[in-house]
Amino acid sequence: MAGFGAGDFPGGRKLDAIDIQLVILALLAERPAHGYELIKTLEERSGGFYSPSPGVIYPALTYLHDIGYASVEQQGTRKLYSITAEGQAHLAANKTTAEAILDTLSRIGGRMDQVREAFAGVGEADGGASDEVHRARHELKHALRRKHGSGPEEAKRIAAILDRATAEILAK
Repeated sequence: MAGFGAGDFPGGRKLDAIDIQLVILALLAERPAHGYELIKTLEERSGGFYSPSPGVIYPALTYLHDIGYASVEQQGTRKLYSITAEGQAHLAANKTTAEAILDTLSRIGGRMDQVREAFAGVGEADGGASDEVHRARHELKHALRRKHGSGPEEAKRIAAILDRATAEILAK
């Protein structure tokens, strides 16, 4: 991938097929995993920024198995994937790219945590207050969704309400 990391994910929240295959191999090198576990691991490492769909993960796993980079062990209705010696060699040859992708996902995850905390407006020392702020933000988000597509007058009214709320929050 040319210049990965320079602009993080310039095309959005997607990795191309080659990149996702490398990331999967890197994760399988850490430990064998089921497809769902790989999805959750990527979601966790990126702080929720990148959560590949099963339609991305499972075809990549099938391809890695077909070309001999991953092995599969059937466990009931689930499949446990492991990296093969050929997969290890391919990963070693592309180690820099794989590490850059995983580092970028972790860096984005750290930034996402900071953004979430900033938008929450509360810190760890607030006790139960963060629950109340989270509830209120959730209700506000749903109210705004219900009003999406309203006319210009309604948009002005909503903006005025939000401006007043902002001023009141900052007043103390």
